[in-house]
Amino acid sequence: MKIDILTLFPEMFHGVLGSSILKKAEEKEAVSYEVHNFREFSDSKHGQVDDYPYGGGAGMVLKAQPIFDAVEHLAKNKDKPPRVILMCPQGERYTQKKAEELAEEEHLIFICGHYEGYDERIRQHLVTDEISIGDFVLTGGELGAMVVVDSVVRLLPGVLGNEESPKKDSYSSGLLEHPHYTRPADFRGWKVPDILLSGDHKKIEEWRIKESLRRTWKRRPDLLEVYPLTETEKKYLEEIKKED
Repeated sequence: MKIDILTLFPEMFHGVLGSSILKKAEEKEAVSYEVHNFREFSDSKHGQVDDYPYGGGAGMVLKAQPIFDAVEHLAKNKDKPPRVILMCPQGERYTQKKAEELAEEEHLIFICGHYEGYDERIRQHLVTDEISIGDFVLTGGELGAMVVVDSVVRLLPGVLGNEESPKKDSYSSGLLEHPHYTRPADFRGWKVPDILLSGDHKKIEEWRIKESLRRTWKRRPDLLEVYPLTETEKKYLEEIKKED
């Protein structure tokens, strides 16, 4: 996968892309990153990328020209058009399903804006996706882009080492993940559930399914409204409700 990021603050990405799983993914050649200062694509001799909004109002608006020229430069000579992602509080709320969808792409271009907003023609005629990471406003799109990049890259084949890991993450299965424990079995009197020490893999798997259902029912019951429960899961859920 190729990931290009358009921003006025490239230095914000150096630590994130050069650390942990994102760095290892690039070392494994599962992905390559390039961060571009789109001010370099401005047709203004002073590198201006924003201007006052028509009709008046507070703040400055990101101009169309630098963004169009930057994206068109990055997309030229490509057999398949890239997904062009605008980080924006007005966009669709980001989900694990969207991360899985983007992980199937070959080329992603992220646009990280600042100021009051974007020239509407960027939305109408350039981007393929508008994404928001939540119902709040950040200073710019950089932090949101980092979140999306991290969530996508970890899904690429070979990145995590264990191919089963991302499949069992919270939200990937449609439910929240079950609790995890590691050594010691007794820490300050708080003990690991006996079932996990039993060696009975069938019962352990049943426990994990049930605890996943329990956690989802308690913390995100809205997920159960759309999750296709099996007959066994329905039975477990009824038991959980009686127990709690």
